[in-house]
Amino acid sequence: MAGFELINPLWLRSLLAVVATGSFTRAAEALDITQAAVSQHIRHLEDGYGRLLLRERRQIELTPQGRLLFEYAEEVAAATARLRARLADDDPAQGAVSLATPGSIGLALYRCLLDLQARHPGLQVSHRFAPSAQIAAMLLDGQIEFGLSTRPPDDTRLEASEFVDEALRLVLPAGHPQPDWAVLQRLGMIGHPDGADMAARLFSRRYPGQRVSTLPERGFVNQISLILEPVARGLGFTVLPQFAVSAFGRPSELYVVEQDPPVVDTLWLVTRREWPLSAAASHALEAMRAHLAAM
Repeated sequence: MAGFELINPLWLRSLLAVVATGSFTRAAEALDITQAAVSQHIRHLEDGYGRLLLRERRQIELTPQGRLLFEYAEEVAAATARLRARLADDDPAQGAVSLATPGSIGLALYRCLLDLQARHPGLQVSHRFAPSAQIAAMLLDGQIEFGLSTRPPDDTRLEASEFVDEALRLVLPAGHPQPDWAVLQRLGMIGHPDGADMAARLFSRRYPGQRVSTLPERGFVNQISLILEPVARGLGFTVLPQFAVSAFGRPSELYVVEQDPPVVDTLWLVTRREWPLSAAASHALEAMRAHLAAM
């Protein structure tokens, strides 16, 4: 009995063909090789694994050992076919799409990606929300194929291109007048992990000389999808990126202050350098760009 060394895949192909056609001659024709070659392949297998085929009354029947080896050969053939399909990667409607984004644009893109998967059931979309530093690490670790980041990466193994601009927005409960500093003092701020930094950048242009630290904090939320809920209920104001504001389901309950000129952040598309994107990922990116352009 042979050990657990790898079996020559040509021998396994011959076994599959013999069983499928019921004949060494027809198997040779199907594989475009000689009958002698098919016989030799089966002999090699039987030398290692025992009697595989019974040849009686012009019929071929598998022995118990033959049935086990035949099932193994089918698994190998199926795995090879899957590998070839993934390497060919020419179908934008099939395969895995793995990405990570910051929370704001992730909220804006979430339904877009669900719609894409609904249109193409052969896609498997894995979308994670993550900070920019973590996105770079996930790319280098092979966990995702591409990411969107608030800054271009420092690592030379990664490359970045501008993907979309996103403005910061001052958001108050609906019904408030154009806010002055006194209004913000009275309302107080709904804080979040990036809130102080975003507010400082926005207010340095809108309220020169005023400090964010002097504003009372009325609450704090660390889930970006929930930050606007207390604002809509009149409990305070906040500063968020535009895409997070656009994703809120009840815009009539908010007053979004227009800033001219706006304070804008660039979001970067980050990928592994010299690693081409799959057809499925490229298709997903096209859908994402179209969705953001329509917002």
